[in-house]
Amino acid sequence: MNRTVNKKIRKLKKALTFSNIALYALTLAVAAFTAIPIVYMVSTAFKPLDELLLFPPRYLVRKPTVKNFSDLVMVLGGSTVPFTRYLFNSVITVIPAVALSVIICSMGAYALSKCGLPGANAIFTVVIAALMFSPHVTQIPTYMVIQRLGLLNTYWALIFPKIAIAYNFFLMKQFIDQFPDALIEAAKIDGAKHNQLFWSIVMVNLKPAWSTLIVFSFVTNWNDYFTPLIYIRKQAMKTLPLAMQSIGASGSIGRAGAMAAATLVVTAPTIVIFLIMQRKVMETMIHSGIKA
Repeated sequence: MNRTVNKKIRKLKKALTFSNIALYALTLAVAAFTAIPIVYMVSTAFKPLDELLLFPPRYLVRKPTVKNFSDLVMVLGGSTVPFTRYLFNSVITVIPAVALSVIICSMGAYALSKCGLPGANAIFTVVIAALMFSPHVTQIPTYMVIQRLGLLNTYWALIFPKIAIAYNFFLMKQFIDQFPDALIEAAKIDGAKHNQLFWSIVMVNLKPAWSTLIVFSFVTNWNDYFTPLIYIRKQAMKTLPLAMQSIGASGSIGRAGAMAAATLVVTAPTIVIFLIMQRKVMETMIHSGIKA
């Protein structure tokens, strides 16, 4: 018993060196610094109007209230489109776009990486070339395709352009390239088809990769302001980023609380998604998703 305690004390003394303490302190300081905007945003969402108008602004709320959230509903409640409709539009377009993008890009990456397709390198070169262009460069041809398909002012106009994304394809291709060929060959010997190989072996072992892809894709689509602005004309089909514009358009001081609440509502889902996927994302960053 005493030996075990002594060993633990020795380990603790080794860990509590000056360099380790300095490293921990620096890490905590950086983490606290990066958390400042998030804490301020949450605090501001619960501030009453008198605290919102203080100058210089107060960092933490003194008298928290949920009135800002009720004001958020009431601000758009008198209009033809309630706030809940904007929220529904964002959810109904973002979830299918993220799911389809992960599935399609993963399937395409698997086909190029493990199926021995002729011209696979040439196709992947085209994908790499697509990464060199700004997304805004392709907006005109994309708009023409959506228009010719008759998808303007539909939810599909917010989903289809987000499915086949060059970066998503590239990310999955790089991880599938690292997947051991021996496992796939062994499964083929046992009679597994490509469909079984993809869903039961590759995707199961690539959870860190597609979890990271879900986070990146969700954040990009959820915060997308440009796409619904271009493809959607009906106010009832617009998304949350455009709703925030409607709230702040008048510049009324009375809407400051509603704007603060709207900022939290728009930001909260991205934080929740990251917290859920955090462990898998960290595994991706340190390239520990697959052990060859």
